Amino acid sequence: MSAEIMIVDDEAAIADLVDVYLKNEGYTVHKFYTATQALECVEQKRLDLAILDVMLPDMDGFTLCQKIRESHLFPILMLTAKVEDMDKITGLTLGADDYITKPFNPLELVARVKTQLRRYTRYNPSSGCGEEIPQEYDIRGLQISKANHKCFLFEEELSLTPLEFSILWYLCSRQGQVVSSEELFEAAWGEKFMDSNNTVMSHIARLREKMHENSRKPKFIKTVWGVGYTIE
Repeated sequence: MSAEIMIVDDEAAIADLVDVYLKNEGYTVHKFYTATQALECVEQKRLDLAILDVMLPDMDGFTLCQKIRESHLFPILMLTAKVEDMDKITGLTLGADDYITKPFNPLELVARVKTQLRRYTRYNPSSGCGEEIPQEYDIRGLQISKANHKCFLFEEELSLTPLEFSILWYLCSRQGQVVSSEELFEAAWGEKFMDSNNTVMSHIARLREKMHENSRKPKFIKTVWGVGYTIE
């Protein structure tokens, strides 16, 4: 079944270019120029991935991302002309899974899309490609199951994106070990580590927030300064 991808960009030339490249890969594409149109699509279609421009006429892409994350877990990739680290971290903290700066190589964008879709189908059974053998961990009240892509903390279900689930699953699977940012990035993102620690750091911060963790004294995901992260 073809993956359903939504593109939201008010620059028609860019939206059309991305549309062509994704359709050449066999994906079904829904193309919009405003956030309002995008939100209507989100409620009507079963999407597998969204590509959002940051600068939109009726709502910025960060806000749109946040609204989508209120009820949907599919991967979100941000297109931004802003290259400052804080802008990137803002997007990731609000629930985006990846970002790419303009101008960009369409082939790189397609590669990023494929990476996100592979992760989504791997960790989300409803996509049709989930793990057949149930696997789960229960660590002091933190329960995470790959079989149903659910995570509970003291019986409260956590709403995790596929990438956040992947990060937490990898850390739980290596309980007691210190996982470097490089190893965690390559395991969760499925790409060679080429960035600074900001990408991993921002996602860890988001996970801690969802787990109601005190960042200075976390009970679960602990920072080993200069080395990486661990769940003891």
